Amino acid sequence: MRLLKVATFNLNQWAMDFDCNMKNIKDSISRAKEAGAVIRLGPELEITGYGCEDHFSELDTVNHAWDCLKELLLGDWTDGILCSFGMPVIKGSERYNCQVLCLNRKIVMIRPKMWLANDGNYRELRWFTAWKQKEHLEDFLLPSDISDALSQTMVPFGYGYIQFLDTAVAAEVCEELFSPIPPHAELALNGVEVFLNASGSHHQLRKLDIRLRAFIGATHTRGGVYMYSNHQGCDGGRLYYDGCACIVVNGDVVAQGSQFSLKDVEMVVAQVDLDAVASLRGSISSFQEQASCKPKVSSVSVPYKLCESFKLQMLLSSPLKIQYHSPEEEIAYGPGCWLWDYLRRSGASGFLLPLSGGADSSSVAAIVGCMCQLVVKEIANGDEQVKADAIRIGHYADGQFPIDSKEFARRIFYTVFMGSENSSNATRMRAKVLAEEIGSWHLDVSIDGVVSALLSLFQTLTGKRPRYKVDGGSNIENLGLQNIQARIRMVLAFMLASLLPWVHSKPGFYLVLGSSNVDEGLRGYLTKVLKMP
Repeated sequence: MRLLKVATFNLNQWAMDFDCNMKNIKDSISRAKEAGAVIRLGPELEITGYGCEDHFSELDTVNHAWDCLKELLLGDWTDGILCSFGMPVIKGSERYNCQVLCLNRKIVMIRPKMWLANDGNYRELRWFTAWKQKEHLEDFLLPSDISDALSQTMVPFGYGYIQFLDTAVAAEVCEELFSPIPPHAELALNGVEVFLNASGSHHQLRKLDIRLRAFIGATHTRGGVYMYSNHQGCDGGRLYYDGCACIVVNGDVVAQGSQFSLKDVEMVVAQVDLDAVASLRGSISSFQEQASCKPKVSSVSVPYKLCESFKLQMLLSSPLKIQYHSPEEEIAYGPGCWLWDYLRRSGASGFLLPLSGGADSSSVAAIVGCMCQLVVKEIANGDEQVKADAIRIGHYADGQFPIDSKEFARRIFYTVFMGSENSSNATRMRAKVLAEEIGSWHLDVSIDGVVSALLSLFQTLTGKRPRYKVDGGSNIENLGLQNIQARIRMVLAFMLASLLPWVHSKPGFYLVLGSSNVDEGLRGYLTKVLKMP
């Protein structure tokens, strides 16, 4: 038996927050070493954060990434463990999205991404070039300060794999897995047994099943250990990364991380037998035949052993039942986790939501309530970072911290019903009941006086007073009056968000949440608010 312990991670990285990102990376390596893992995989572009967008075009971003990598390599972080770090790299005049594979304080290989995500929410071709030279590995000249620090001048760069004394390891980066002809197919024929997939994948409803089917399919008929790592959380943009780091062996999921979590670092670890991979491949005649005439892929030889021999106390990771959330849970947990991540990094003391009692604003209120429940649950589970953030945001004192989601919601969540003469009592009561169920600090405000004051001003200026359509007014009058109410509610919301903390002797400010739906967003019917993802 060739026993191999591997660790992959969900990391909550933040675009351009190098200090925070390095803290999480170092924490992940420490946990991997403590668990006895000899391979550590982090997410795509983990050093810079995936969502840097046009900052990737700045030289400073790339230079800072090299500084971070140098810090990792000058310490003992890579001693005895193969680490894959995601970062941007400039080669010649091109910028590449790369996995930098390091071992024992040296860079073993730099693997540029060959197929870039460039549809839906992804725009990688805006910042990166796809690597197209598949025939051979090239020599990459390290930056001079990195070269001097590491006493290493050249590094293999390109598409290939690492041949150790007892196994072969290769990277397959995110989108490449989902391409029509994925790299893992010919890599498996070349003897690669361990695949490292560093990803930056956003949450979409029911997307997890698509991912897992791809991991299972990649190894079911070809054999192999497939490691998947992903970001988890909000990195400063409007999208949520939904984690789900996992390890698949010969088509069986043997370790799976969470999809929605408030943790900054989550490890998924497994102990596998690489002889099981060799046995499966040896039992498939078509695999043997295709391997005998395979296209050769370049490799880097490393005279180092990763595997251990069999010991009685070592237990292999067994296949497990895949955990899926229901669609309703995904809809609640994804935005809820995004809101918490945004709130804790914003410096704000909470959220304020204009709550009309309608479906849109009620859904947003329910998601904030779900966020409060997740925070209290993580604190009960012993997450000290979530606890510290909750104490700071909720302004707890004397050793107190949230133990009840409603009590926590009352500290950090204002809801405001801004009624007018046109509002129904039914919507007013729905807003009140929902606020009570969530625990928010709820206000009921009439805006009729403000509307009347503006209409009186308009009448003084023009000599005319607009009327609603039900009162005999035209479409133009009716639309104008509706817009006046909407803008008054916006101004009032921002005033309350700024001043209510002061009224309650709290420092800071509250973030205003909007609840416009997709149609309203596309038509431009919105005001300046923090939009839900």
